[in-house]
Amino acid sequence: MYISICDDEPQETEYLSTLVSEWGRLYGYPCEIKTFPSAEAFLFSYAENRICDILLLDVEMSGISGVELAKRIREDKSRTEIIFITSHTEFIGEGYEVDALHYLVKPVAGDRLMPVLSKAAGRLSVEPPSVVITCEHETIKLYEADILYVESFLHYISIHTGKREYRIKENISSFAARLSPDFFRIHRSYLVSLKYVTRISRTFVTLEDSSMKEAIELPLARGKYDEINRAFISRN
Repeated sequence: MYISICDDEPQETEYLSTLVSEWGRLYGYPCEIKTFPSAEAFLFSYAENRICDILLLDVEMSGISGVELAKRIREDKSRTEIIFITSHTEFIGEGYEVDALHYLVKPVAGDRLMPVLSKAAGRLSVEPPSVVITCEHETIKLYEADILYVESFLHYISIHTGKREYRIKENISSFAARLSPDFFRIHRSYLVSLKYVTRISRTFVTLEDSSMKEAIELPLARGKYDEINRAFISRN
């Protein structure tokens, strides 16, 4: 479990770290805990490694506030479970906008924090399928639901999502092996998500999604027509 604590009060950060460690020991969750004195420090680290399961976040910090940081995380479509820590209850309403799991008022008692951490872990345990990649010196968790299709270029592949394209050094066969049966190899150079397939012809497959400006047509290899139809019907 990757847990981050972002608070500009060193004593509070140390105290929360102790509680999180104790929770992990009691409930059997191995934890990697990272602490940050500001939202800016968190964002600097997050830009390089976007893996954060649970974030304990102080609402009121100088510079970028906790609420603003949470909004930036949600812009990245992250499923990080955010637990706000605050000294004032009037900020509680702002948590709904960023799908915060819970608000805890300082000083945080262990018997209040631990059930919330367990709830966060429970929600994460039903997390949808994902794959971790390294792209441009960043470690990124991609959810399968966000992947439209994958294109192969010799020793590299390009992973196309509605938001951006990720180019990594990996062959398409090994990448396909890391994904669920929701993906189908339509051609030696293309792997598509059946979720976005809207039409199958003898020679091409059409993909459509609201994130696309227009539908995409990709070549279907000879002899794949019956197989992809069976996979498509089975999924739906």
